[in-house]
Amino acid sequence: MKTMGFKGVSLEELAISVSDHLTRNGIEAVLTGGACVSIYTKNKYLSLDLDFVLISSEKKPTLRATMEAIGFRLESGHFRHKDTPFFIEFLPPPPSLGEEPLKEISILGKRGRRLKLLSPTDCIKDRLAAFYHWNDRQSLEQALLVCRAKRFDLDEIRRWSEKENMAEKFEIFRSRLKAKRTP
Repeated sequence: MKTMGFKGVSLEELAISVSDHLTRNGIEAVLTGGACVSIYTKNKYLSLDLDFVLISSEKKPTLRATMEAIGFRLESGHFRHKDTPFFIEFLPPPPSLGEEPLKEISILGKRGRRLKLLSPTDCIKDRLAAFYHWNDRQSLEQALLVCRAKRFDLDEIRRWSEKENMAEKFEIFRSRLKAKRTP
């Protein structure tokens, strides 16, 4: 199979291309992490890695060959392509947010191709999980960037935060969010 060229391709375009290629080869995966933040904020935060979580491990044995078919090579656990600075990592199933399985997958479509990714609300929860569990302040800032860029469900984030036993850290997030919205 002919390899694809990715020179000068944006993170969003690369994510769509890879996701579409995976789907066409029977591999279902969801984009998570900082790449979702990049897409939702139009690169106000730019991630260099694309983290895809496999929906099932059934097709994992064919993953390497599927990625090699479009010019990616496995190097130190990541897939790299000579034409792009972005690298791709695949995380094991199931897709989850903290202790809770992912319930909804958003779809971004362009020119007949589709990217499965976290919804804005779940992207915020994903970033807050890093803040909650590892005290990663950069992830808190990323969550706030998504809040300013997209509609989200604050009540759902509160419910999830309480289930994660992180009500106190949710209040830090909520107060920062409120401060950013106040002129």
